[in-house]
Amino acid sequence: MSYIEVRDVSRLYPKNDGSFTALDQVNLTVEQGEFICLLGPSGCGKSTLLSILAGFDHPTSGSASIGGVPVTAPSIRNVTIFQNYGLLPWRTVEKNVELGLESLHKDKEERRETALRYLKLVGLAPFAEHYPSELSGGMQQRVAIARALAVDPDILFMDEPFAALDAITRMNLQDEISAICREQKKTIIFVTHDIDEAIVLADRIVIMTPNPGKIKTILPVDLHGRRDRTSPDFLHIRDKVFTAFALKPEDKTEYYI
Repeated sequence: MSYIEVRDVSRLYPKNDGSFTALDQVNLTVEQGEFICLLGPSGCGKSTLLSILAGFDHPTSGSASIGGVPVTAPSIRNVTIFQNYGLLPWRTVEKNVELGLESLHKDKEERRETALRYLKLVGLAPFAEHYPSELSGGMQQRVAIARALAVDPDILFMDEPFAALDAITRMNLQDEISAICREQKKTIIFVTHDIDEAIVLADRIVIMTPNPGKIKTILPVDLHGRRDRTSPDFLHIRDKVFTAFALKPEDKTEYYI
């Protein structure tokens, strides 16, 4: 049995003239410690699938399970990171990272030590006493990542967390989260519509297509431990993704937003 299993999952939403099928008969398995990217254009159901796995939504039919247990609600063992960072503006960076540890009833000293350890991991220890408004967007997202990692989750669900960032900050964070999560052997489900981002991050890319949302194909990313965006192997995998989407040259810019 695989760690995460999605079996024949469909998700329909009611509309005035019938219903909208966001997902149609989706099947997927994920092993523990894998980094999986759900890649596709808007409307292909990738965020819906993520929400079902995270327990925020439920399939109309089919099932999703983690560790053999059906997913029915969000779990403190699994953390979701969104685009908007979700930081509390009245709490310092350190206190934002401590937030999840408070729900685990850790004592004050342990919370502080853990928060500072993960802030150091993401390069923000000198900013522990700052407030979110004093940080750039990329720094705020790193705080969100530190907060998520601080509770030592089994799974990180990430819904286009770098989409609002500038290109250079985004590339730097891609490299950082890839290195951190592989070092800590976390299981990651990451939603993106950026092809290069998926190749940089993923062990496998799950390519989804819309109307209705389905998995078209799953591509392994074998870069021999190197994520060089200019290497022939990287470009070869990118061409495979283009072929899977059957993209014309003029269509490809949609996937570099």
